[in-house]
Amino acid sequence: MKKERILLIIAVVLLSLFGLIMIYSASNIWSEYKFNDPYKYLKSQGLFLIISYIALFIISKVPYIEYKKKANMIFLVCVVLLVLVLIPGVGSVRNGSRSWFGIGGFGIQPSEFTKLGLIIFTSKYLSNNSKEIRDIKKGVLPILGILLLIFGLIMLEPDFGTGVVIVMTIVVLLFTSGVKMNFFIKIGVLGLIGVVALIIIAPYRMQRILSFINPWNDPLGSGFQIIQSLYAIGPGGLLGLGFGNSVQKHFYLPEPQTDFIFSIISEEFGFMGVLLVSILFITIIYSGFKIAMKCEDLFGKYLAFGITFGLAFQTMLNLMVVVGLIPVTGVTLPFLSYGGSSLLITMCGMGILLNISKNSCNY
Repeated sequence: MKKERILLIIAVVLLSLFGLIMIYSASNIWSEYKFNDPYKYLKSQGLFLIISYIALFIISKVPYIEYKKKANMIFLVCVVLLVLVLIPGVGSVRNGSRSWFGIGGFGIQPSEFTKLGLIIFTSKYLSNNSKEIRDIKKGVLPILGILLLIFGLIMLEPDFGTGVVIVMTIVVLLFTSGVKMNFFIKIGVLGLIGVVALIIIAPYRMQRILSFINPWNDPLGSGFQIIQSLYAIGPGGLLGLGFGNSVQKHFYLPEPQTDFIFSIISEEFGFMGVLLVSILFITIIYSGFKIAMKCEDLFGKYLAFGITFGLAFQTMLNLMVVVGLIPVTGVTLPFLSYGGSSLLITMCGMGILLNISKNSCNY
């Protein structure tokens, strides 16, 4: 086993185990109040972590080229799931979004599966159309039309954060395939106009923008989350308050085990905890990009790059929200935030990376 695979496996295992520990620390007060069981979130995430490790092992053994053969079917299943979740009585509403399938006490989020499914489909498309891709009309517009369809379905839930992650991942994949820069400038302008339109038609998004600019204008409303997040990060210092000693998890920061778990990590483990988590993420991202660069097969190269960039961009997006650099997007922190669907799909992506590194790289 080579360097990149070893680094990837170690970093993934350490980060996911640390995530499980922090989910317990961040959620036990809230969980005991809500469910009369301080271990509720720990047990749920622990079960998904075991399933995810099994999935990681199995998928790392499956030749990645099989996904190319099944890419169309995978994409079709993702579209069907995105449509089904919008149907009242089929999809469940949580936090204002109809983006879940309720299965027993668990929730499955089809948009998470679509992240990986669309990367697989786009990687196949780009590898099969490497010559045509420089022709905007024949090569680029078809995949952009598909991307627009997926983004539209996700926005109907609505789930703006996941939509942004998917769009940016596919656009960057197109960029790496050789599409001219001036096309992306035009797309960027159109995208900016679209984002402004989405903000205008949904008042809660405008509230997020205003609370980002000055959260203290509405400290008990739209600015509440970011203020409490900063109150968690501030006292951390070098070594933090100690494991389990977070103040903000005591009903100040809403459901801290999800999008804002990094705030609790910073509060309890300080700068050293932030540094450790950052090193593990950088290790995973470095390993993923190295695997993509060394891969001899075009489909495998695109697939490895797409998986790695998607993870990197989602991580960056979450951390920027937590420290107040951008408005709240509702994007989870990979490996660390509570959420079975996110963890499972992220682990599946890591399994594919491991298989690519083993079967199609020039070592």
